[in-house]
Amino acid sequence: MATRGSGRPNCTLPQTKICQFKLVLLGDMAVGKSSLVLRFVKGQFDEFQETTIGAAFLAQSVCLDDTTVKFEIWDTAGQERYHSLAPMYYRGAQAAIVVFDITKPETFERAKAWVKELQRQASPNIVIALAGNKADLAEKRLVEYEEAQTYSEDTGLLFMETSAKTAMNVTNCSWPSPKRCQKPTPRTLHTQHDTGA
Repeated sequence: MATRGSGRPNCTLPQTKICQFKLVLLGDMAVGKSSLVLRFVKGQFDEFQETTIGAAFLAQSVCLDDTTVKFEIWDTAGQERYHSLAPMYYRGAQAAIVVFDITKPETFERAKAWVKELQRQASPNIVIALAGNKADLAEKRLVEYEEAQTYSEDTGLLFMETSAKTAMNVTNCSWPSPKRCQKPTPRTLHTQHDTGA
């Protein structure tokens, strides 16, 4: 496990409440999880990010209204050989961001498997967000926005497309947080009943 240091505090005024918030990132290798975290915590992007081994821990304090939220962020490795370690990191998490690469459909399918695992094994109150990363490569897109949006609505997930490179949706207000964590409910399908005449 690597520790990449703590983020810069974004608070300048004294706050009345402090809230700790455990957040875990899951997804296939090379979808950009570490790049998203680096952008969120340090405001940086590195084109050649090192592969995460096991997991990395980072921290970031963010002011939301009258509350200082201390994010405890676990960036997990995407290689299959580390999969068995994942429950150790998502156990007790208030939120999870499952990341896929919009240019690689297989990473979207793998993200769906992560979602199922979280829904089955994580805390029943965990809020799950799905992030379609690398939105800056829209011309190479192979997973349509609407497909991921519909899947998210059907399964009760938050959904966003992100780009660690351009910082799209990688701001303090885009990430799951105590203020945003009203868990969405899965969309219910309404069936028409034929009453006959």
